[in-house]
Amino acid sequence: MITRHILALAVAAVAVGLALADAVAQSYPSRPIRLIVPFPAGGPPDTLARLVGNDMSSRLGQTVVIDNRPGAGATIGTRVAAHAEPDGYTLLFASTTSLSIGPALFKNLDYDVKSFAPVASVSLGSMVLVVNAGVPAKTVAELVGYAKANPGKLHDGAGVASPPHMAWGLFTLTTGTEIVFVPYRSMSQAMIDLSVGEIQMMIDGIGSLLPHIRGGKVRALAVTGKARSPDLPDVPTMIESGYPDYLLSFWTGVLAPAGTPPELIGRLNGVINDGLKSAEARQSLAKFNVEPNIASPEGFGAFLAAEARKWAEIIRLTNIKIE
Repeated sequence: MITRHILALAVAAVAVGLALADAVAQSYPSRPIRLIVPFPAGGPPDTLARLVGNDMSSRLGQTVVIDNRPGAGATIGTRVAAHAEPDGYTLLFASTTSLSIGPALFKNLDYDVKSFAPVASVSLGSMVLVVNAGVPAKTVAELVGYAKANPGKLHDGAGVASPPHMAWGLFTLTTGTEIVFVPYRSMSQAMIDLSVGEIQMMIDGIGSLLPHIRGGKVRALAVTGKARSPDLPDVPTMIESGYPDYLLSFWTGVLAPAGTPPELIGRLNGVINDGLKSAEARQSLAKFNVEPNIASPEGFGAFLAAEARKWAEIIRLTNIKIE
């Protein structure tokens, strides 16, 4: 009798707990949500975050405030989010730079991907390898041949600790070429220098480089995804160009501090995914040459773990270090 009574109490306690959790999820959010963006205002990650934040706000009936915290390779804002109260009112708009590369590249960080609870994946995009129009190479094979015949003559520029920085390192390792990396504080300045030939090549997001490609100042040689880009249908992949292991993409997504109640995570995941399924969201993301990447929190978590391992291995193999 006593055992049966204890069991009944346990079942009742679980039922009460589930009811309370459901009540909390239904009443959430009761105040504005802060979405931390560890990048400057105006850039692609910030613009994507604002698109997602605005949609969340309309669907939740509560304000989503964008809080830009740039600096130190996206580690400043990411650290703030990692140590925030796990109550669903502070979220992080994360990316390849902030959570796949940063923890593997910067030493003594007090956070990593395990410091966060995955909420929802937002976008996934490929990169494109381009050269200045003055470089005498129209294919990857010709570029590799030219680089090997002229060691140290080609210069590749990008922001330090960015996916383009890592992409340069992987390219030189994979092709056995000696190409000089030029660090930039501003990708816009790197783009200008690429267009006028101060640097000769770059590997960056398709959306960033497409205007320069269409303008004829730079030439696209290959994309880094599994398939060709709809925006560059005549440009082969790195796989088609003879480098099956050169497969890179960049992602964005929303995360919460570890310990955030799963019922709130579920609510947010549903809201963000509903927004990404809309034709308007697909059109908005297409302007940045990326696609919606809808996933459950569990699916996004598995993706993040795989990305962390992949980029850490790239950093290890290329021996890229930040002083």
